[in-house]
Amino acid sequence: MIQPADYEGEIDQLHQALGIAADFRRQCPLPLQVVPDRLVSAGVDCFDRPQQLTEEAFQAWTAMKRHAAGEKVEMFLVSAWRSPRYQHDLIAAKLARGQSLEQILAVNAAPGYSEHHTGRALDIGAPDCEVLTEEFENTSTFQWLESNAQKFGFSMSYPRDNSWGIAYEPWHWCFRVAAC
Repeated sequence: MIQPADYEGEIDQLHQALGIAADFRRQCPLPLQVVPDRLVSAGVDCFDRPQQLTEEAFQAWTAMKRHAAGEKVEMFLVSAWRSPRYQHDLIAAKLARGQSLEQILAVNAAPGYSEHHTGRALDIGAPDCEVLTEEFENTSTFQWLESNAQKFGFSMSYPRDNSWGIAYEPWHWCFRVAAC
């Protein structure tokens, strides 16, 4: 995964368009994320949108989901790979709805800093829970992930009070054969 020479310039432009301070990259505790050279289809998510992952992450996700299903635990994909432009658009939509940039950046990484850019991060849902809510921690799916996800190379990225300053996301898991 080689980052194009103009990647940081693209990130700076996306930040400027959102009103993110020019010195953000120097102060951000999150690492700049590498965009993969190749992605594969991961099927559709719960909103019927096509999703992509790296080949390794897709194979691990498929094996993990199949193993969980064998134990009568259901999980589904809510979101996977996102481009920095898509991340920009998510944040821009929240700004347009009146949220402050500070509020947004506590729950959404800035363009260039989302683990979703790596093609190894997943937002996972459960049938008995609204997606992308803390209620996910009360599901059998979450309990299963806590006990088993590491066997498939996944770990939860943003536990409570994490050092990244991102809100608790029990649904966000990253395949970590290489660091996310």
